[in-house]
Amino acid sequence: MRLTKNTQGALFMAASMAAFCCGDALSKTVIATMNAGEIIFIRGLFTSFFVYLLARKMGSLRSWKVILQPMIALRIACEAIAAATYITALGMMPIANAAAIQQAVPLAVTLGAMIFLKEPVGWRRWTAIGVGFMGVLIIIRPGPEGFTTAALLVIACMFATAARDLATRCIDKEVPSLMITFCTAISISVFGALCIVPFGGWQPVSTTSLMQILLASVLVLIGYQAVILAMRTGEISFVAPFRYLSLIWSALLGLIIFDEVPDSWSIFGAVIVIASGIYTFYRESKRRGVDPVAQESEPRVPA
Repeated sequence: MRLTKNTQGALFMAASMAAFCCGDALSKTVIATMNAGEIIFIRGLFTSFFVYLLARKMGSLRSWKVILQPMIALRIACEAIAAATYITALGMMPIANAAAIQQAVPLAVTLGAMIFLKEPVGWRRWTAIGVGFMGVLIIIRPGPEGFTTAALLVIACMFATAARDLATRCIDKEVPSLMITFCTAISISVFGALCIVPFGGWQPVSTTSLMQILLASVLVLIGYQAVILAMRTGEISFVAPFRYLSLIWSALLGLIIFDEVPDSWSIFGAVIVIASGIYTFYRESKRRGVDPVAQESEPRVPA
């Protein structure tokens, strides 16, 4: 049976989210024996190697001086912060909760675009942003003592990721995406190395942990390729909501591997975040009158 373009795009997106979540789960399994700096460093080395081979094959390599462009440097800094905060938080909270909070990134991007890029945001999207962040608070549920460290780390990751996406919009389109990815992967690997001592020093790395990090790097790269294929194949309005399958994958992995069961409030908050994100995307698509054939999406760079 011949699949429609939309069905193909949806399958690519579902596969992409599965790959990302499995990569996060693998990182979570090793955070108990290694610090976040080690994981970022080793995973960055693997990622840099794979991206270099791909960029070389695609003819996307350019002078390393492109990293001196302010927006590329900002993107790298934001990606480094996002990687460090998210991996650290994974060792302190359920993977499904962390993934649910990250679903608010599109809302933060919309907010940042209004503040820094002066993009118009109507009252409907303002309302959706406010409701979405309320959903995040429901997931976190800060107590009398305030936010937990894990919650603050994931919130920092969310805003760092949004800032990274906004910086990506401002990068000269003449710079190939793979070159940006390669520079980011190398820089984040160096950042991870610098974090090893502050995060507790180098811990022995078992062969099993090394293989898990290697597999996580491969899965993340598969995820990025799949999301690009998804956004190029199907209609953007049909394919994009399948990003939220990451919540299902995260919940299943958390239950099977870590025996984590999301409570009813976390599920309720996640539903609010998802609904707000889908509505914000709908309003954005309607305002811009996007072409029914999706363009390439600029994905998150693996760290």
